[in-house]
Amino acid sequence: MIEVENLTKRYGDRTAVNRVSFQVNPGTVTGFLGPNGAGKSTTMRMIAGLDQPTAGRVRVNGRDYRNAQAPMAELGVLLEAKAVHPGRSARDHLLVLAQTAGLGKARVDEVIEQVGLAAVAGRRVGGFSLGMGQRLGIAVALLGKPRTIMLDEPVNGLDPEGVRWVRTLLRSLADQGCTVLVSSHLLGEMAETADRLVVIGRGQVIADSTVEEFVAGMVADAVVVRTPEATRLRTLLSGPGVTVTADSEDALHVRGLPTDQIGRAAWQANIPLLELSVARGSLEEAFMQATNDSTEFISARQEAVR
Repeated sequence: MIEVENLTKRYGDRTAVNRVSFQVNPGTVTGFLGPNGAGKSTTMRMIAGLDQPTAGRVRVNGRDYRNAQAPMAELGVLLEAKAVHPGRSARDHLLVLAQTAGLGKARVDEVIEQVGLAAVAGRRVGGFSLGMGQRLGIAVALLGKPRTIMLDEPVNGLDPEGVRWVRTLLRSLADQGCTVLVSSHLLGEMAETADRLVVIGRGQVIADSTVEEFVAGMVADAVVVRTPEATRLRTLLSGPGVTVTADSEDALHVRGLPTDQIGRAAWQANIPLLELSVARGSLEEAFMQATNDSTEFISARQEAVR
């Protein structure tokens, strides 16, 4: 379990994290989302004991992680996969870490197999691809069989098979009762992987809920309508509280009206319908809506849209 209470981090006059509180429970995969500069990495570094909070506290499995007698068994961390001596082989890197934790060679071989690096374990890490480096970083996080796992952008650089492998791995760890906190900018992947979300922007918590609750609270469902008379139907449906947008010459997205009301209006006006279906809001749409005012870097075109 990870418990974050009123966590604050200031650098001079700049507040990177401002009274952030949330809890990550065992048996769940919790996605940690936010735009660049939101304070995700700073928060994760404070959870791992690498940065000292200005105020607030963090408990990992009920205690201060910095005082853990067996740190690798309490919290497995991937924050920067490239933090490896480039001249060492993957196996030697893991062996050094294993020795500091009182773990044997057998455990090193286990995690090498688990992350799919058996064929390259003897190669120097400096020659690894980005994806291979990510797999090594995940191996380090899993080495001590930790009760809690925290991974920052674990699918960065992985191919589709690797992304699916990470998804399956995280689900398996949660099913075994582990606490899993994972950050990612791949929102589609988070929608597939996470049970809950913690979303932060400008150093503050914006949302802490299930994925479904977050999406439903941010983005209204749309009704997809396809008809050869889209222009006429659009005029017919327009009104207070109703938004109708055209995806193409024969397709409309309607928000603010249920399907039965749209179908009845089309039938009464003798407008043929080729499709009438509900399109659920996506995590990407909900995230963009929630963080619209929290984005640090934005293009001129985006600013005009806002």
